[in-house]
Amino acid sequence: MSEITIRPWTLQDKANLIQYANNPRIAGFMTDGFPYPYTSDHAIGFLGMVMSMEPLRIFAIDYQGEAIGSIGLHPLSDIFRFNMELGYWVAEPYWKRGIATEAVRQMVDYGFSEFPVNRIFARPFARNQASCRVLEKAGFTLEAELFGTITKNNILEDERIYAVRKSDWEFN
Repeated sequence: MSEITIRPWTLQDKANLIQYANNPRIAGFMTDGFPYPYTSDHAIGFLGMVMSMEPLRIFAIDYQGEAIGSIGLHPLSDIFRFNMELGYWVAEPYWKRGIATEAVRQMVDYGFSEFPVNRIFARPFARNQASCRVLEKAGFTLEAELFGTITKNNILEDERIYAVRKSDWEFN
């Protein structure tokens, strides 16, 4: 799927970011740090933050020249310093097209190539079956299911932990 790439965010992506991120079906599966409604001020703050990162760790998911989502790696520290957490979202009109799976594969390639990590993991809501499937198709293994560990909108949720290790990863 060569029409899918991960690339740095630019200020020209602001309108797409607002349009696609302002969706309760996306925000509902994100941390509370992901705002809803998603406003112009949120987009400006996000773009300023990610564009100033060194090294880059959060990218736009580009489909046919348009930013339609975001994907990032978040480093851990101390005894977890050789791990990074993966997070991503794709605009609802582009769901069920394999875009997220391809973006995850590209991001894992980038993460293992650019950072001194041994493990990349993701923690989707257990009821987010689409995200769980993306991770499975991208080569992640389910390591654990934790019950009642997430509180979103005052509702207790279960989470799954998926991971891939550098020693098991085949670079595409």
